[in-house]
Amino acid sequence: MREYPRNLEEFEASFPSEEACRDYLCRIRWPNGFRCARCGSQKAYPIGTVLYQCAKCRYQTSVIAGTIFQDTHKPLRMWFRAIWWVTGQKNGASALGLKRILGLGSYQTAWSWLHKMRTAMVRPGRDRLTGVVEVDESYVGGETSAKRGRGAEGKALVVVAVEDKADKGVGRIRMAVVPDASAESLTPFVQACVQEGSTVRTDGWRGYDKLKSAGYNRIVERKDACVGHKPLKLAHLAISLLKRWLMGTHQGATSHEHLPYYLDEFVFRFNRRTSTHRGLLFLTLLQNSVLGQPLPYKKIVKHVRGPKPKDHYMLGVA
Repeated sequence: MREYPRNLEEFEASFPSEEACRDYLCRIRWPNGFRCARCGSQKAYPIGTVLYQCAKCRYQTSVIAGTIFQDTHKPLRMWFRAIWWVTGQKNGASALGLKRILGLGSYQTAWSWLHKMRTAMVRPGRDRLTGVVEVDESYVGGETSAKRGRGAEGKALVVVAVEDKADKGVGRIRMAVVPDASAESLTPFVQACVQEGSTVRTDGWRGYDKLKSAGYNRIVERKDACVGHKPLKLAHLAISLLKRWLMGTHQGATSHEHLPYYLDEFVFRFNRRTSTHRGLLFLTLLQNSVLGQPLPYKKIVKHVRGPKPKDHYMLGVA
């Protein structure tokens, strides 16, 4: 499916009602046509705003079941507007901004919606990076401590992988929070994000020593390679942009527990930075939304320390 609105006028014309949103979501979820989960029939008719009933066995299926919209009490039109607004924000979206633009009565709702959308920014089974890939780690967030380097305290360790497209510059990126810089943490990240047989460029840290046995060609860059040489400049650039983005969009107030959500958003935006079609980003996020899993509010805040998000206040998350 490649049908999507090109601008705000087309967006408003395409989704004037709940039924229009439901039918659009139906075409995204079942691109080859509806098929009953019980009898396999391909004929169904809509009931209400989110249900379809099989014309043969009368089994009812919700178009939002098993998606990030599951159990929502808000109209689909409001969700569509939220996704349209989020994908249109060049530098990222804040919960306060979403609350204001939609007229939501609760900051908590806006905050949880954004987290649900961030999980949908990661497409299940997405392609791994290929070719030459730089990998490095850096500590993000937390208060400044006297201890520096790979043992810094009070910070989250983020590992980044960046495709080196030579003359074309930076390709796609991947980021994740890891517990430490050991081989047991770094090697699985590379295996999950980089295609076997690719060339992985790292520094001399021993945490990358197992990459060769894992099926990768490793190139080690050292700080003293030559005068003026900056090792892993692409990885450092990506980390620098991440820190600047966290500080600019979220004022650096991102808790360790929720940092992975923000990394997903940053990667989604970075990898689509050259896209000139806002509507295509809208469609992409909607497609991912029906492929993921429901994310209840209780699960989002399960491991948060201290107060939970309330109206006009949130500890640790912007």
